[in-house]
Amino acid sequence: MGKNDSPKNLYLLGVSILILVLDQLSKTLVTRNLNLGDSVSVLGNFFKITYILNPGGVFGTRLFSGTWYTVIAIFAIFLASYFFFYARFETGLFRLGWALILGGALGNIFDRLRFGQVLDFLDFDFFNLNIPGIINLDRWPVFNLADASVTCGMALIIILVILPFKR
Repeated sequence: MGKNDSPKNLYLLGVSILILVLDQLSKTLVTRNLNLGDSVSVLGNFFKITYILNPGGVFGTRLFSGTWYTVIAIFAIFLASYFFFYARFETGLFRLGWALILGGALGNIFDRLRFGQVLDFLDFDFFNLNIPGIINLDRWPVFNLADASVTCGMALIIILVILPFKR
């Protein structure tokens, strides 16, 4: 890393820490004000705060055991840290993507270490998705700020890889 990278890295590390703090703060507010399984309407049926514990992965996926999701999250933290601190990119947007992933992965790993599961609470009714025999969603899976951060970070990196940019 060059000398000029330090302020940028500190700024982006601050983004990761801010995501971690906001994620854990929001989860603390949910646990202090709701009982497990409670749901409170915020914007009618479109948006609710629904307190659940998710033993699976992002957006409620359950492809592996909870232990595997913990291992995957730890791997994601190391991978994001490597790219964040050591990889060289022409654009700071790549590092921003990794900073979002790092903050979100840390937020969810804290939950797995504290609860053995991830606390989810953001409950939206975006659209119904029905592919017979494959998937039937009448609501979007409940998620949290850490999940949203990881998803946005991955989307940003994918967009930057797909779209041409000045190297």
